[in-house]
Amino acid sequence: MRSRIEKFGLVAIGLIAGVFISLHFSASAEKDTLAPLPVEELRAFSEVFGRIKSDYVEPVSDKKLITEAINGMLSGLDPHSAYLDAEGFKELQVGTQGEFGGLGIEVGMEEGLVKVISPIEDTPAYHAGIKSGDLIIKLDDTLVKGLSLNDAVKRMRGKPGSKIVLTIVRKNEPKPLLISVVRAVIKVQSVKSKLVEPGYAFVRITQFQEHTGEGLATALDTLLKQSDGNLKGIVLDLRNDPGGLLTAAVAVSSAFLPKDSLVVYTEGRTDDAKMRLTSSPENYLRGNGTSDYLKNLPAVYKNLPMVVLVNGGSASASEIVAGALQDHKRAVILGTQSFGKGSVQTILPLGNNTAIKLTTARYYTPGGRSIQAKGIVPDILVEDPATAALDNAFRLREADLDRHLTNDRQADDKADEAATKPAGKAQPKSKDGDTSKPEISEFGAKNDYQLNQALNLLKGMNILQGK
Repeated sequence: MRSRIEKFGLVAIGLIAGVFISLHFSASAEKDTLAPLPVEELRAFSEVFGRIKSDYVEPVSDKKLITEAINGMLSGLDPHSAYLDAEGFKELQVGTQGEFGGLGIEVGMEEGLVKVISPIEDTPAYHAGIKSGDLIIKLDDTLVKGLSLNDAVKRMRGKPGSKIVLTIVRKNEPKPLLISVVRAVIKVQSVKSKLVEPGYAFVRITQFQEHTGEGLATALDTLLKQSDGNLKGIVLDLRNDPGGLLTAAVAVSSAFLPKDSLVVYTEGRTDDAKMRLTSSPENYLRGNGTSDYLKNLPAVYKNLPMVVLVNGGSASASEIVAGALQDHKRAVILGTQSFGKGSVQTILPLGNNTAIKLTTARYYTPGGRSIQAKGIVPDILVEDPATAALDNAFRLREADLDRHLTNDRQADDKADEAATKPAGKAQPKSKDGDTSKPEISEFGAKNDYQLNQALNLLKGMNILQGK
């Protein structure tokens, strides 16, 4: 028996060492020397591998054990690093193009369960009433506890028109909720725009995708024509935008900043992880001979009075845009503290159409601020009285996630902490007296409190400019 275990152990240590060496070489190709492999730890791993192969109650394939080991390595690092099998890698690529199958929610893993970061607007999950902060404990009859995030996401994906029942724990609800959602092909329109009042434009970005920059350029050109060239101000709405592609964030920022302005920079351990991205075409065009869609953007958008709306659902790319416009004093940031995802994930392809999504850097605003686990603090704190109390109660943020990266600039930012705390908490009640959280208002609705405050601010800025 012992010789059999040792045989399995030798096989395992060879397999694992091969994986480590492969990854180590790819990550360290430009380094002169390689750090030695952790032999003692690999020996312990091989012993566990051998014991599972010989003694586990049911036979387990080598492939499954190695895959689960890789999953464990990555999921143990931070909430955003993950192993992508062939199906997961393909879904990631499709999702960045703005069309994929599923429910339409941005999720993370918390204590072995799935937590909703944000529902994507105009998707089945959004219309079914899934909310930020919801904790998913069952997918149909399958308990989430014990599943990896990738496995849980796979179960939520499925054939359009098929139904899935989510069992959800929600704060302030006495018992779990059963919410039925019908899967659909998710076609996210990342840019929406309209004139909400004569002379005042409203643009919402729901997600940063491959063609968000082009969509924004088209929307801005249309808005100027609709206003007969007489725009007085613009509101950019990034509320509940979970982020997306870094290049799209640079494109959106570039539409409103002077050429070659610093948008974001990143710091990591490798040379590839150290970038300075400016508002220039080479930093937002995605190659393939793409023409510069911002080249002929009307110059008025570089100086037009501007307000950016953010909230606890504004994450990642949304925070890059808000931080860049705030640091360059190009826009007033209004709303509530954003999510706080200030890390960069790099997709590193492996063999067999698989990949790892690895956190490789932190990003910083042009002024050197780290957003990680803190978020963007608005210039003007404005809560929606209809949702403030429950938002404060169950809004999930980066700092709430297990194993989140720390903010390496936090010591410099403590003076801002008071600004993230609202002066008071509203207590919204429904007609029957029960506290409730209303649905997010429709696009550009007249009862959108934060939008109305942004418009009032723009009108005041115009009055001051006139004087």
